[in-house]
Amino acid sequence: MSRLYRYRLPPWCRTWLFVIEKSLLPIVIFQALRTIIFPTTFDIFLLGLVLGLYLAFKYKWI
Repeated sequence: MSRLYRYRLPPWCRTWLFVIEKSLLPIVIFQALRTIIFPTTFDIFLLGLVLGLYLAFKYKWI
């Protein structure tokens, strides 16, 4: 089974991955503040999803 490396992707796809990777930290911070101020079930779920995606990019799981 061949692994999918981000540098093997087409250039447009790599660009989108880099943009998403760089914009996730401000989104995580905003969502954490929103969850602290208005804690709803959807906000907690969304924070977990965005935080998991951020950690996946940080530790190169994606």
